[in-house]
Amino acid sequence: MREVSFGQYYPSQSFVHRCDPRTKILFLIAYIVSVFLCKNFYSLGMCALVFLIVASCSGVPFKSLLRSVKAVLFLLVFTAILNLFFHSGETVLFSWKFIKITKEAVYFTIFFAVRLFLLVLSSAILTLTTTPVALTDGIESLLKPLKYIRFPVHELALIMSIALRFIPILTDETGRIMNAQKARGADFETGGLMKRVKAIIPILIPLLISAFRRADELGDAMDARCYSGSKVRTKYKKLKFTWRDLLSALFLGILIAGIVLFRIYTVSLI
Repeated sequence: MREVSFGQYYPSQSFVHRCDPRTKILFLIAYIVSVFLCKNFYSLGMCALVFLIVASCSGVPFKSLLRSVKAVLFLLVFTAILNLFFHSGETVLFSWKFIKITKEAVYFTIFFAVRLFLLVLSSAILTLTTTPVALTDGIESLLKPLKYIRFPVHELALIMSIALRFIPILTDETGRIMNAQKARGADFETGGLMKRVKAIIPILIPLLISAFRRADELGDAMDARCYSGSKVRTKYKKLKFTWRDLLSALFLGILIAGIVLFRIYTVSLI
């Protein structure tokens, strides 16, 4: 579990690292929308090509990106199996009793798995190339118009940033608790489903206690530094759009235009 890289920051001076956090957040939102607009493998392949270009410009090792998939690997496999056996279709490839696998189900399963794979990897690039402080400033700046209706923008951005930062911390804590339980004779790898579920309970209780303890310590640290939210707060680093952000916006516009054209002038394969 310590190999899960989602929520961690990879320090570098790459093109993506130097982009404005607001640009990266908007790029991610638009990329997710583009992935969901895909209706065939041609447009999905275009999104995959864009991801490879962005990943190569980020300077993040591809192995670190793949480790982020481990957090949702069970969900990916489980949903793929459900789609494979329960998605309807006309061309039957395999049939045995109540089990029926169709050609359309195979296409849809592969399509869905690649789509989820791209969504997780693209989200991981944002957290790997953006510090929690920059991410908080970017979210706060994008949601700044909501301040006029007295919406707590700064507090919301801070909560999201702390949540992302706590993902790798709690993951490491889970690994330490599991190792301590194994040293005391706990078994998490054998037995049936109910036995494994019962074995997780000794992990959840100390993990929750540790999470509340860390939250309490963080609150005391913020209070000791006279933290008062967004009131009378200045920023050491001002967010500025540069030529990199303009180039990213043009690249994103080409992507969305291409996906829309693919959606209009091509036929769905699934």
